[in-house]
Amino acid sequence: MLLSCPEGSKSHVGFRPEPRSQQDALALQEAEVRGPERARPARGRMTKARLFRLWLVLGSAFMILLIIVYWDSAGAAHFYLHTSFSRPHAGPPLPTPGPDRDRELTADSDVDEFLDKFLGASVKQSDPPRKETEQPPAPGSMEESVRGYDWSPRDARRSPDQGRQQAERRSVLRGFCANSSLAFPTKERAFDDIPNSELSHLIVDDRHGAIYCYVPKVACTNWKRVMIVLSGSLLHRGAPYRDPLRIPREHVHNASAHLTFNKFWRRYGKLSRHLMKVKLKKYTKFLFVRDPFVRLISAFRSKFELENEEFYRKFAVPMLRLYANHTSLPASAREAFRAGLKVSFANFIQYLLDPHTEKLAPFNEHWRQVYRLCHPCQIDYDFVGKLETLDEDAAQLLQLLQVDRHLRFPPSYRNRTASSWEEDWFAKIPLAWRQQLYKLYEADFVLFGYPKPENLLRD
Repeated sequence: MLLSCPEGSKSHVGFRPEPRSQQDALALQEAEVRGPERARPARGRMTKARLFRLWLVLGSAFMILLIIVYWDSAGAAHFYLHTSFSRPHAGPPLPTPGPDRDRELTADSDVDEFLDKFLGASVKQSDPPRKETEQPPAPGSMEESVRGYDWSPRDARRSPDQGRQQAERRSVLRGFCANSSLAFPTKERAFDDIPNSELSHLIVDDRHGAIYCYVPKVACTNWKRVMIVLSGSLLHRGAPYRDPLRIPREHVHNASAHLTFNKFWRRYGKLSRHLMKVKLKKYTKFLFVRDPFVRLISAFRSKFELENEEFYRKFAVPMLRLYANHTSLPASAREAFRAGLKVSFANFIQYLLDPHTEKLAPFNEHWRQVYRLCHPCQIDYDFVGKLETLDEDAAQLLQLLQVDRHLRFPPSYRNRTASSWEEDWFAKIPLAWRQQLYKLYEADFVLFGYPKPENLLRD
């Protein structure tokens, strides 16, 4: 049965009342046109609100990113954060490289230039004024006897053949890196395959375009001081240090005082390796080396003939137990020294030759091979200095960096551990041990042009 709406009903869907007059018809048409127009401002307001929220989110994310970058560049994780109310006493600024050097440091591409400018910030850190300058120990003291201090200033004269000497050193290094006759672990490894943890010895100075690979027991304390002055990475009373010897020793070896390659991943993430390669390509890369056996003797003397609590607990105690058959040992180095319990040089050599040593942990940096610290077959060094010619090489390097008029290598002690002592130190070491030890450090002898110590390796 069909149902129909009453004639007067207005509830039927699509019902449109008939206009009673022409005026009502015009009004009805105007209302129909005005309806969509009223909806448009509402939709516009919704679109603006969404855009505002989107910009708010993007702006917040950008500000957070800026804060993270600034906080990281400012070195928020550094150990020494002090506020100084005194007025800065800034000396004349060290010169930045000249025009020729600037052109060399210009990025090879827009990406490299952006990375250098945006990511190549050096570390800044405040430093408490504890010491004005480092002083040598009193004459006749044990430390003076072991280290052999000589604080008299010396004028280093550059000989005419120093340029040729550098060319020869670099040629020997490159030649043996390319020569298959010399084999050693990690030789064929690419730079990208070097773990981050093994790049901690490469210190970067972005201001002067320098990268220094420090080798312990090869004047590294004073070279670290020089790098701090060049980079301005430590502040004293609000101003960077200008005199290397005014930097307290305890801060020189603080890792937070230096920007090193192993910190790049935390700072720059996936860009870190690319940025390292950019700097390695453009910057002056240098290291200082030393006769490997003499370096071992020097490390033994400074770490085991002097009271050193850290090295006593970590190294001397295991050595005395394993190689000297001591079961009950004092808790401190002071007590052990008073009781006459010291690691012998023979114990130290046994420790180095023991195959179990590096199964527990890698060699300590003071006796780790240079090729493992500085990766000379993966990094093309521009300057190879030697402790045996330290004064001349230091003067030449500072001239190469174009800072020689404003900075001199600090006068320091001349280590009395000389190559002439090798026979005395190794006299009681069995021949087989000496031969094994040479094989362990052979790569350092060959790569850096040190002669094979034949007198120690035969009866």
